Amino acid sequence: MTHKLLLEIPDDIYSSLMKTAEQTGQPPEELAVKWLANATRRPTDDPLEKFIGAFRSDIPDLADQHDKYIGESQLKALDGSEHEDNNYA
Repeated sequence: MTHKLLLEIPDDIYSSLMKTAEQTGQPPEELAVKWLANATRRPTDDPLEKFIGAFRSDIPDLADQHDKYIGESQLKALDGSEHEDNNYA
């Protein structure tokens, strides 16, 4: 079952949607549905939530963006760039 939804969105979001749709060759409506689906499928139970506030950090948005920072760290570990500043390589 599907539903129709009429949205009024700001120019900057519309421009981003249209640009991405053009780059990917997808209709903007299909892309918008995918974006909405991804936004609503975020886990509600964050396994790291219990650690929020348990550690000191100089990163002001660490609590909100921890998944991003963990992902970046893992990517660096996979491509070996985490050792560029060290004498390990």
